[in-house]
Amino acid sequence: MMNEFVYRGGKYLRCGYTTGSCAAAAAKAAAICVLSGQKITAVELPTPKGITLTLDVLDAEIINNYAVCAVKKDSGDDPDITNGILVYAKVTKTESGITITGGKGIGKVTKPGLDQPVGEYAINSVPRKMITGAVSEIAAGYRYNGGFEIEISIPCGDELAEKTYNPRLGIVGGISVIGTSGIIEPMSNAALVDTIRTELNMRKAEGYENVFFTLGNYSENYIARELPFDVEKSVKCSNFIGDAIDIAVELGFRGVLIIGHIGKLVKLGAGIMNTHSAQADGRMDVLVTCGVLAGADTGTLQKLPDCATVDAALDILDAAEYTQKTLDILAVRAAYYLEAKVKGALKIAAVMFSDKHDILVKTSGADDLINTIKDEYNG
Repeated sequence: MMNEFVYRGGKYLRCGYTTGSCAAAAAKAAAICVLSGQKITAVELPTPKGITLTLDVLDAEIINNYAVCAVKKDSGDDPDITNGILVYAKVTKTESGITITGGKGIGKVTKPGLDQPVGEYAINSVPRKMITGAVSEIAAGYRYNGGFEIEISIPCGDELAEKTYNPRLGIVGGISVIGTSGIIEPMSNAALVDTIRTELNMRKAEGYENVFFTLGNYSENYIARELPFDVEKSVKCSNFIGDAIDIAVELGFRGVLIIGHIGKLVKLGAGIMNTHSAQADGRMDVLVTCGVLAGADTGTLQKLPDCATVDAALDILDAAEYTQKTLDILAVRAAYYLEAKVKGALKIAAVMFSDKHDILVKTSGADDLINTIKDEYNG
C-alpha cells in the first residue's frame, strides 16, 4: 500500500499507482523470475514521478523459457473502477530485442488520434517506456544478452471496458494501460480532462475544424432528437467546459458549439466555466440578475433563490410572464463570457434547452455553427 498523500478539498488523500506501473512492475518481476529461475514476492519500481514503489508480486509462475507475474492495482483514494484488478505480464526469452504486446483484457486502438496507432494494443507510450526500462535493467543485472517478448494482460479488462470511455474512444476488446507519472493523485478531474483532450485530438486527427461539446446524457438525447449531428462525434466535456474550450483553442479548432441543459449552462451567464456544484453554483443568482435586467417585479425575483432547480425557477418566471425576456438576457450574458474566454481565437456559441419548459436558448452565432458543423460532419 502506498503511503504518499496529497491535500485535496480540505483533507489528505492517499495516492495510488497506475496500470502502467502495475504492468512495468509485473514485467520486471517476470524477467527476474525467468532469468533467475526463482520466484519472487516483491519488486521495486522507480516511477517517472520520482517515487519508487515496492509492490507485491502475485501468481508468479515459471515455465521453460517464460515467466508470468501479476501486480494488484491500488488506486489509493481515487474513485477508479480499475482499483484492485490484477495486471499480468508474461515475459518470454527471445533472441534479441524487446517486443510489447497485449493479451486478454487489453484493448486495441481502432481510431486515429490516440497515444498508439490504429491496430496497436492500447498500452500507452509512457508505460511502454517503463516496461522496457524495467526489463532492460534486469537483463543488464543478469548479463543477459538476449531479448524479451512481453505480453500484458488484465483478465477482467474486457468487462471493465464497458464501464469506461474506451468504446467511445475507439478502443475495443479491453481497457488501456495508461499513466504518465506512474502515480495516481486522487483527483478524478485530471483524468476527465485527459479524456476530453484525447477526444479532441481524435476529432483533429479525423480532419474536423469545428467541434461540439455535450455535458452528458441529456445533451446526447437532445442532439439525437433535435439536431442534425451524429452524437457519436460529440466531445463529452461534463462539467469541465472551460478546460474543454482551452484545449480546443490550443489544438487550433475554428469553432466550438456547447450543447446542454439549461440547469447547467445557465451558469455561463456568470462566466462560470466549471459547472460542478462543488466549484460554484450561482444558478439562481444568474436568473435573478437576468430577471432584474428583464424588468421582472420584486415579488417574482424574491421567490427565485429558494428554488432547488432551474426548471422550478422557470415555473415562477412563466407565471409572471418574464421567461422569454429573462432568457434573452441570459443568452447575451453567456455569449459575452464565452467570447471573453476565447478572445477571438475561435467562434463559440451555446445551445441551452429544457424539455420540461420546451425552451431553447441560443447565444449569438449558434445557428451559424450548427449549420457549419452539420455540413462538415455530414458532408
